[in-house]
Amino acid sequence: MPKSKSHRIGTLSPEMALLGQLFRASAHGYDLHRTVVADLGQVWHLSQSQAYSILHRLEAQGDVWVDEIPQEKLPPRQLLHMTDKGRERFLNWLEVPSAGGSTRAIRMELVTRLYFLAQYFPEKIPLAFEQQRVETQRHILRLEKSRAQLPPEQVYNRISLDMRLKQLHTVLEWLDESRQLFI
Repeated sequence: MPKSKSHRIGTLSPEMALLGQLFRASAHGYDLHRTVVADLGQVWHLSQSQAYSILHRLEAQGDVWVDEIPQEKLPPRQLLHMTDKGRERFLNWLEVPSAGGSTRAIRMELVTRLYFLAQYFPEKIPLAFEQQRVETQRHILRLEKSRAQLPPEQVYNRISLDMRLKQLHTVLEWLDESRQLFI
C-alpha cells in the first residue's frame, strides 16, 4: 500500500460502499441498498433514491454496467456488474488511507474500508490501521506547526486548531482500540 497518498472525496459519498458490494458478485440496486443500510447504516445514511442516483453515476463513469432482465408485465430488472475499471478503482481505494485531518472522513471511509477488507482481504487490516495512524500523525504535526506559528492575538484560530488537534488525538486512541477488535 502506498504510504504517502491519501484519499479525498470532495464530499463524502457512499459510492465505494455500493461499488464494493459488487466486487464479490453482481446484484440488483435494491439489494445493494439493502445491504449497505443493514451493514453500514450507522456509517452511511443512504436513501434508496440516493443509492440509485449513485449507481447511475457509477454506470456513467464506467465503473459498473447494467444487464437488463426482461419481466412479464413489468419493467426490466437491472442487474449491475462491476467493470474492470470499477474493480481497479475499488481496489486502489482499499489501499489508501483517508485524509488524516478529517475525523468525519476517517470515521466514514476507514470504517467502510475495514468492512470490505474484512470480507475480501483480512490480512491487510493491520496495514490499513497503521497507514491511517501514520496519516493522522502527519496531520497532527502539520496542525501543531501551524498553531506554533500563530501570533498570540489569533485566539479564534488557536482554539479552532486546539479542537482539531484534540479530535485527532482521540482518533489515534480510537484506532488503537478498534485495531484490537481485529487481532
